[in-house]
Amino acid sequence: MRRLHQHLNGYQFEEFVAHLLECMGYVARVTQRSGDGGVDVIAHKDTLGFEPPIIKVQCKKTLTSNGLPEINQLLGTLEDGEYALFVNLGSYSNQAKSKATNKSRLRLIDGKEIVELIYRYYEDFKPQYRALIPLKQVFIPDIGD
Repeated sequence: MRRLHQHLNGYQFEEFVAHLLECMGYVARVTQRSGDGGVDVIAHKDTLGFEPPIIKVQCKKTLTSNGLPEINQLLGTLEDGEYALFVNLGSYSNQAKSKATNKSRLRLIDGKEIVELIYRYYEDFKPQYRALIPLKQVFIPDIGD
């Protein structure tokens, strides 16, 4: 997480999140830098982006906690067939977590989960992100039953 925080500016972090979503099987595009209404990335499953669900993503590369006001801003952009994904290198307030638990169209990803997703999809990363986050695969014998 610290490497992402130190080596990427806000817009580059949005590009990284879009790339991670692409590695997960989505088509993703970063919105314009200003006047985006809090939506930094738009992701969807179909190539043209017309079929629901459409996922509106807000990205924060802060290491601190994000709260309800930021979450509500993103939720305010949703229309029918759209979902909200908030990605933060830090964590979320208890109020924000509670809102996500009770809102089926909202998902929060924190820094810990970003690390898990990086491990899971690292093989598909572009060279520039592999250089930013250099990992080496290690095999451990399975001595199971």
